[in-house]
Amino acid sequence: MAWDTDPVTLTAIGTWALVIGTLFLMYWQTRQTRLLNSATSVMALRERFDAPHLRRARKSLATRLLNQQHEDITNLEVGTFFELVATLTHRRVLDEDLIWEAFGSWVTAYYWALRHPVDMIGRGREAFQDPLIFHEFEWLERSVLAADRHRGAVREATPEDRERESRLILQREADLDLTDA
Repeated sequence: MAWDTDPVTLTAIGTWALVIGTLFLMYWQTRQTRLLNSATSVMALRERFDAPHLRRARKSLATRLLNQQHEDITNLEVGTFFELVATLTHRRVLDEDLIWEAFGSWVTAYYWALRHPVDMIGRGREAFQDPLIFHEFEWLERSVLAADRHRGAVREATPEDRERESRLILQREADLDLTDA
């Protein structure tokens, strides 16, 4: 047991323990900073989502979708907003759990309504010959549904369930009060 009194060995062990501890602390601190930045960004996105301009766009789109006015949908602002959120989430800039909490119901409702009964996203992809139109929004919708299943929030929803849930949310969107807008 001569090694436990050898100062060189003790110094080397101590140095390695310090290095490992420092690396762990840096990892933890970086992770906490990332989560804090993500939370701050999600709160800013929620403010933008509830801003008068986007509330008007949400109300307009929801009303048109509920009234089956698919030829009259020219405002892409809501879809573009969710495409941005999805891109940032897919690239891990935003935390998926925070996005699920903040936007999950809207993501699934709008995505479903833009695909059913008329596939507006598919039409746009064909019209512009671009299969990537709203592809990140599509990814986010799948991610939200997977999170729902993982958390046990919903069973495997039938198309009828998805339609009903989407209509409920869209009706709330169509009824948005725009007095502050």
